[in-house]
Amino acid sequence: MNNAPLVSVIITTKNEERNIGNCLKSVKEQSYPASALEAIVMDNHSTDDTVKIAKNFTEKIYLKGPERAAQRNYGAQKAKGKYILYLDADMILSKEVVTECVAKCEDEDYIALYIPENIIGDGFWIKVRDFERSFYNASCVDAVRFIKKDKFLKVKGFDEEKLASGPEDWDFDRRIKQLGNTSIIKYPLYHNEGAFAINNYLSKKGYYSKALDGYVKKWGKDDPIIKKQLGACYRLFRVFIENGKWKRLMRHPLLTAGMYFLRFRVALTYLKSQNT
Repeated sequence: MNNAPLVSVIITTKNEERNIGNCLKSVKEQSYPASALEAIVMDNHSTDDTVKIAKNFTEKIYLKGPERAAQRNYGAQKAKGKYILYLDADMILSKEVVTECVAKCEDEDYIALYIPENIIGDGFWIKVRDFERSFYNASCVDAVRFIKKDKFLKVKGFDEEKLASGPEDWDFDRRIKQLGNTSIIKYPLYHNEGAFAINNYLSKKGYYSKALDGYVKKWGKDDPIIKKQLGACYRLFRVFIENGKWKRLMRHPLLTAGMYFLRFRVALTYLKSQNT
């Protein structure tokens, strides 16, 4: 790609020695010109070998906390690219992601893009998680990951004061879309969730739900998107059947049953968090 614009890949970490190498390796192995890529690691004071491993791939490593939103915003301040791609350390890019993202933004004038996400790991429940996640791509429960830096700065990045960690993705996605058009690419990223443990999964969901009150207050409880993101009708039913997606449910009854088991457990966790 001639005159390839610089892309800054911002990766948030905290004690991710198991994943950070694979994540950074996938950045290094992109089909996009290496000279037009910079990897920025935002580490939240890891106590394992995360930083040591990251140094094998990039010199641009910074310490920042306390939450993911603050890490991403600081990374954007350090970024020199025309575009920003933000990742979690347990994510792996397929080789064509950056190339497709840049081409789509440059040629079709999109300001931000969704990237399809495949869940990988071990066991049946990981297959269920991957099946569930496939219904969310580019929906209102997804969030853009590849953004023009000037647009990122214009909306002042993620809301690290009111939302901390959890719904800051949804909030950012909504504010970005007020500035221009968004779309989704074809090539996926892979989210390595390892071995599924339901208690850990529900605990994580419960932690993220703590910031939902601030998100609802910011946009209003009667906001139509809020109603979809947090309402039982959309989250348990409509998101899985809209745009012909119901056909997937019919083709995979066992995965569908497992998905609904998890969704109802998450719903109960959310309701419990609202009553404590």
